[in-house]
Amino acid sequence: MSTTGATADPLAVLGTLPGVAESVESVRKAVDRVYGHRIMRRRSNEITSEAALRASRGSAALSGADWALEEVRRRTDFSGDDEARAVGAALRLSAEAGQLLSIWRQSPLRVLARLHLVAAADSSPSVGRPRQEGEPVDEPLVELPLPNAADVSGRLEGLSQLIVAGGSAPALVTAAVVHGELLALRPFGSHNGLVARAAERIVLVASGLDPKAVCPAEVGHAELGRAAYLAALEGYVSGTPEGMAAWIAHCGKAVELGARESTAVCEALQRGAA
Repeated sequence: MSTTGATADPLAVLGTLPGVAESVESVRKAVDRVYGHRIMRRRSNEITSEAALRASRGSAALSGADWALEEVRRRTDFSGDDEARAVGAALRLSAEAGQLLSIWRQSPLRVLARLHLVAAADSSPSVGRPRQEGEPVDEPLVELPLPNAADVSGRLEGLSQLIVAGGSAPALVTAAVVHGELLALRPFGSHNGLVARAAERIVLVASGLDPKAVCPAEVGHAELGRAAYLAALEGYVSGTPEGMAAWIAHCGKAVELGARESTAVCEALQRGAA
Protein backbone atom coordinates (compact mmCIF):
# COMPACT_ATOMS: atom_id res chain seq x y z
CA MET A 1 0.00 0.00 0.00
CA SER A 2 1.33 3.42 -0.90
CA THR A 3 1.17 5.94 1.92
CA THR A 4 2.17 8.92 -0.16
CA GLY A 5 -0.01 11.45 -1.88
CA ALA A 6 -1.94 14.63 -1.26
CA THR A 7 -4.18 13.28 1.47
CA ALA A 8 -3.01 13.14 5.09
CA ASP A 9 -5.25 10.16 5.79
CA PRO A 10 -5.00 7.56 2.99
CA LEU A 11 -6.78 4.95 5.11
CA ALA A 12 -9.84 7.19 5.27
CA VAL A 13 -9.78 7.42 1.48
CA LEU A 14 -10.02 3.62 1.29
CA GLY A 15 -13.19 3.89 3.32
CA THR A 16 -14.81 5.77 0.45
CA LEU A 17 -14.19 3.02 -2.12
CA PRO A 18 -17.34 1.47 -3.66
CA GLY A 19 -18.87 -1.11 -1.38
CA VAL A 20 -16.61 -0.44 1.60
CA ALA A 21 -19.13 1.65 3.52
CA GLU A 22 -21.65 -1.16 3.13
CA SER A 23 -19.12 -3.67 4.48
CA VAL A 24 -18.35 -1.43 7.44
CA GLU A 25 -22.05 -1.08 8.28
CA SER A 26 -22.69 -4.81 7.90
CA VAL A 27 -19.81 -5.60 10.24
CA ARG A 28 -21.08 -3.10 12.80
CA LYS A 29 -24.53 -4.73 12.81
CA ALA A 30 -23.03 -8.22 13.19
CA VAL A 31 -20.85 -7.10 16.09
CA ASP A 32 -23.77 -5.33 17.75
CA ARG A 33 -25.83 -8.53 17.60
CA VAL A 34 -23.21 -10.44 19.58
CA TYR A 35 -22.76 -7.72 22.16
CA GLY A 36 -26.51 -7.40 22.53
CA HIS A 37 -26.97 -11.07 23.38
CA ARG A 38 -28.17 -11.64 26.94
CA ILE A 39 -25.40 -14.20 27.58
CA MET A 40 -22.78 -11.50 26.97
CA ARG A 41 -24.03 -9.61 30.02
CA ARG A 42 -23.30 -12.52 32.34
CA ARG A 43 -20.70 -14.75 30.71
CA SER A 44 -18.65 -12.56 28.39
CA ASN A 45 -15.36 -13.95 29.72
CA GLU A 46 -16.38 -17.43 28.58
CA ILE A 47 -17.27 -16.12 25.13
CA THR A 48 -13.92 -14.33 24.90
CA SER A 49 -12.01 -17.48 25.86
CA GLU A 50 -13.92 -19.62 23.38
CA ALA A 51 -13.44 -17.03 20.63
CA ALA A 52 -9.68 -17.04 21.26
CA LEU A 53 -9.54 -20.81 20.93
CA ARG A 54 -11.56 -20.77 17.73
CA ALA A 55 -9.48 -17.90 16.35
CA SER A 56 -6.33 -19.92 16.96
CA ARG A 57 -7.78 -22.93 15.18
CA GLY A 58 -8.82 -20.80 12.21
CA SER A 59 -5.51 -19.02 11.87
CA ALA A 60 -3.56 -22.28 12.11
CA ALA A 61 -5.81 -23.80 9.44
CA LEU A 62 -4.85 -21.02 7.04
CA SER A 63 -1.20 -21.81 7.79
CA GLY A 64 -1.67 -25.44 6.82
CA ALA A 65 -2.69 -27.01 10.15
CA ASP A 66 -6.41 -27.61 9.70
CA TRP A 67 -7.20 -29.41 12.95
CA ALA A 68 -10.62 -30.09 14.39
CA LEU A 69 -11.56 -27.70 17.18
CA GLU A 70 -11.77 -30.50 19.74
CA GLU A 71 -8.26 -31.64 18.83
CA VAL A 72 -6.95 -28.13 19.49
CA ARG A 73 -8.91 -28.04 22.75
CA ARG A 74 -7.60 -31.32 24.15
CA ARG A 75 -3.95 -31.18 23.09
CA THR A 76 -1.29 -30.01 25.52
CA ASP A 77 1.89 -30.76 23.55
CA PHE A 78 2.48 -28.71 20.39
CA SER A 79 6.17 -29.50 19.92
CA GLY A 80 5.76 -32.34 17.43
CA ASP A 81 5.54 -31.83 13.68
CA ASP A 82 5.10 -28.62 11.67
CA GLU A 83 1.32 -28.68 12.03
CA ALA A 84 1.49 -29.03 15.80
CA ARG A 85 3.98 -26.17 16.02
CA ALA A 86 1.71 -23.98 13.87
CA VAL A 87 -1.24 -24.63 16.16
CA GLY A 88 0.91 -23.94 19.20
CA ALA A 89 2.12 -20.67 17.68
CA ALA A 90 -1.46 -19.61 16.93
CA LEU A 91 -2.52 -20.34 20.51
CA ARG A 92 0.40 -18.36 21.92
CA LEU A 93 -0.44 -15.42 19.69
CA SER A 94 -4.07 -15.40 20.79
CA ALA A 95 -2.94 -15.31 24.41
CA GLU A 96 -0.35 -12.60 23.79
CA ALA A 97 -2.44 -10.26 21.64
CA GLY A 98 -4.51 -9.00 24.55
CA GLN A 99 -1.36 -7.96 26.41
CA LEU A 100 -0.22 -5.69 23.59
CA LEU A 101 -3.27 -3.49 23.05
CA SER A 102 -1.95 -0.53 25.01
CA ILE A 103 1.31 -0.53 23.08
CA TRP A 104 -0.14 -0.84 19.58
CA ARG A 105 -1.04 2.80 18.92
CA GLN A 106 2.28 4.07 20.26
CA SER A 107 4.65 1.48 18.81
CA PRO A 108 3.13 -0.92 16.28
CA LEU A 109 6.51 -2.12 15.06
CA ARG A 110 7.43 -3.13 18.59
CA VAL A 111 4.19 -5.11 18.80
CA LEU A 112 4.86 -6.86 15.49
CA ALA A 113 8.34 -7.80 16.67
CA ARG A 114 6.88 -9.22 19.86
CA LEU A 115 4.26 -11.18 17.95
CA HIS A 116 6.95 -12.78 15.81
CA LEU A 117 9.01 -13.66 18.87
CA VAL A 118 5.99 -15.32 20.46
CA ALA A 119 5.04 -17.19 17.29
CA ALA A 120 8.54 -18.41 16.50
CA ALA A 121 9.47 -19.32 20.09
CA ASP A 122 13.06 -19.35 18.88
CA SER A 123 16.23 -17.59 19.96
CA SER A 124 17.66 -17.20 16.44
CA PRO A 125 19.08 -13.72 15.72
CA SER A 126 16.59 -13.22 12.87
CA VAL A 127 13.54 -13.69 15.11
CA GLY A 128 11.66 -10.54 16.07
CA ARG A 129 13.16 -8.28 13.42
CA PRO A 130 12.37 -7.61 9.75
CA ARG A 131 14.29 -9.81 7.37
CA GLN A 132 17.47 -8.56 5.78
CA GLU A 133 18.38 -8.78 2.12
CA GLY A 134 18.99 -12.35 1.06
CA GLU A 135 17.37 -13.97 4.07
CA PRO A 136 14.83 -16.66 3.15
CA VAL A 137 11.13 -16.53 3.99
CA ASP A 138 9.26 -19.66 4.99
CA GLU A 139 5.67 -18.84 3.98
CA PRO A 140 4.77 -21.54 1.44
CA LEU A 141 1.04 -20.80 1.29
CA VAL A 142 1.56 -17.23 0.04
CA GLU A 143 3.28 -17.37 -3.33
CA LEU A 144 3.10 -13.71 -4.35
CA PRO A 145 6.29 -11.89 -5.37
CA LEU A 146 8.42 -11.10 -2.33
CA PRO A 147 9.35 -7.42 -1.81
CA ASN A 148 13.02 -6.75 -1.12
CA ALA A 149 14.27 -5.82 2.34
CA ALA A 150 14.48 -2.11 1.58
CA ASP A 151 10.85 -2.02 0.43
CA VAL A 152 9.81 -3.96 3.51
CA SER A 153 11.54 -1.48 5.80
CA GLY A 154 10.04 1.55 4.08
CA ARG A 155 6.51 0.19 3.93
CA LEU A 156 6.57 -0.99 7.54
CA GLU A 157 7.64 2.47 8.61
CA GLY A 158 4.87 4.03 6.53
CA LEU A 159 2.30 1.68 8.03
CA SER A 160 3.55 2.48 11.52
CA GLN A 161 3.23 6.20 10.89
CA LEU A 162 -0.36 5.80 9.74
CA ILE A 163 -1.29 3.85 12.85
CA VAL A 164 0.43 6.22 15.26
CA ALA A 165 -1.13 9.25 13.56
CA GLY A 166 -4.59 7.76 13.87
CA GLY A 167 -7.32 9.12 11.65
CA SER A 168 -10.95 8.77 10.73
CA ALA A 169 -10.80 5.45 8.87
CA PRO A 170 -13.21 2.76 10.11
CA ALA A 171 -11.63 0.01 12.20
CA LEU A 172 -12.41 -2.58 9.52
CA VAL A 173 -10.43 -0.63 6.92
CA THR A 174 -7.41 -0.20 9.19
CA ALA A 175 -7.49 -3.86 10.24
CA ALA A 176 -7.73 -5.04 6.64
CA VAL A 177 -4.82 -2.85 5.55
CA VAL A 178 -2.60 -3.99 8.42
CA HIS A 179 -3.45 -7.62 7.65
CA GLY A 180 -2.98 -7.24 3.89
CA GLU A 181 0.23 -5.25 4.16
CA LEU A 182 1.88 -7.78 6.44
CA LEU A 183 0.92 -10.65 4.14
CA ALA A 184 2.12 -8.75 1.10
CA LEU A 185 5.45 -7.84 2.72
CA ARG A 186 6.10 -11.03 4.69
CA PRO A 187 8.54 -9.00 6.78
CA PHE A 188 9.74 -11.90 8.93
CA GLY A 189 11.49 -15.11 8.05
CA SER A 190 8.54 -17.20 9.22
CA HIS A 191 5.01 -17.11 10.69
CA ASN A 192 3.96 -14.03 8.71
CA GLY A 193 0.41 -15.25 8.16
CA LEU A 194 -0.12 -15.97 11.85
CA VAL A 195 1.34 -12.59 12.80
CA ALA A 196 -0.75 -10.76 10.20
CA ARG A 197 -3.98 -12.28 11.47
CA ALA A 198 -3.05 -11.58 15.09
CA ALA A 199 -2.35 -7.95 14.15
CA GLU A 200 -5.74 -7.71 12.46
CA ARG A 201 -7.33 -8.89 15.70
CA ILE A 202 -5.38 -6.32 17.73
CA VAL A 203 -6.68 -3.51 15.51
CA LEU A 204 -10.28 -4.66 15.80
CA VAL A 205 -10.04 -4.89 19.59
CA ALA A 206 -7.94 -1.78 20.23
CA SER A 207 -10.19 0.32 18.00
CA GLY A 208 -13.19 -0.42 20.18
CA LEU A 209 -15.09 -2.23 17.44
CA ASP A 210 -14.70 -5.55 19.26
CA PRO A 211 -13.35 -4.62 22.72
CA LYS A 212 -13.99 -8.03 24.28
CA ALA A 213 -12.45 -9.92 21.33
CA VAL A 214 -15.55 -12.01 20.67
CA CYS A 215 -15.72 -11.63 16.87
CA PRO A 216 -12.74 -13.69 15.66
CA ALA A 217 -12.03 -12.81 12.03
CA GLU A 218 -9.69 -15.80 11.86
CA VAL A 219 -12.72 -18.07 12.09
CA GLY A 220 -14.29 -16.34 9.13
CA HIS A 221 -11.12 -16.35 7.05
CA ALA A 222 -10.83 -20.10 7.57
CA GLU A 223 -14.50 -20.67 6.77
CA LEU A 224 -14.26 -18.67 3.55
CA GLY A 225 -11.33 -20.89 2.58
CA ARG A 226 -7.70 -20.52 1.64
CA ALA A 227 -8.40 -20.09 -2.09
CA ALA A 228 -10.74 -17.14 -1.51
CA TYR A 229 -8.30 -15.70 1.04
CA LEU A 230 -5.41 -15.76 -1.39
CA ALA A 231 -7.53 -14.45 -4.27
CA ALA A 232 -8.64 -11.50 -2.16
CA LEU A 233 -5.04 -10.89 -1.10
CA GLU A 234 -4.02 -10.69 -4.75
CA GLY A 235 -6.57 -7.90 -5.09
CA TYR A 236 -4.95 -6.04 -2.22
CA VAL A 237 -1.48 -6.48 -3.67
CA SER A 238 -2.68 -5.19 -7.05
CA GLY A 239 -3.26 -1.81 -5.45
CA THR A 240 -6.28 -1.10 -7.65
CA PRO A 241 -9.37 0.45 -6.08
CA GLU A 242 -11.39 -2.63 -7.01
CA GLY A 243 -8.79 -4.98 -5.56
CA MET A 244 -8.43 -3.02 -2.34
CA ALA A 245 -12.21 -2.81 -1.90
CA ALA A 246 -12.54 -6.55 -2.49
CA TRP A 247 -9.92 -7.32 0.16
CA ILE A 248 -11.60 -5.03 2.70
CA ALA A 249 -14.96 -6.65 1.92
CA HIS A 250 -13.40 -10.09 2.34
CA CYS A 251 -12.03 -9.12 5.75
CA GLY A 252 -15.43 -7.67 6.66
CA LYS A 253 -17.15 -10.92 5.76
CA ALA A 254 -14.62 -12.78 7.92
CA VAL A 255 -15.46 -10.60 10.92
CA GLU A 256 -19.17 -11.17 10.33
CA LEU A 257 -18.64 -14.93 10.25
CA GLY A 258 -16.60 -14.69 13.44
CA ALA A 259 -19.44 -12.76 15.05
CA ARG A 260 -21.89 -15.41 13.87
CA GLU A 261 -19.71 -18.11 15.45
CA SER A 262 -19.75 -16.38 18.82
CA THR A 263 -23.48 -15.78 18.55
CA ALA A 264 -23.88 -19.54 18.12
CA VAL A 265 -21.73 -20.08 21.22
CA CYS A 266 -23.96 -17.67 23.13
CA GLU A 267 -27.03 -19.58 21.98
CA ALA A 268 -25.48 -22.89 23.04
CA LEU A 269 -24.64 -21.52 26.48
CA GLN A 270 -28.16 -20.18 26.80
CA ARG A 271 -29.55 -23.65 26.07
CA GLY A 272 -27.12 -25.17 28.53
CA ALA A 273 -25.52 -27.22 25.79
CA ALA A 274 -22.00 -25.80 26.03
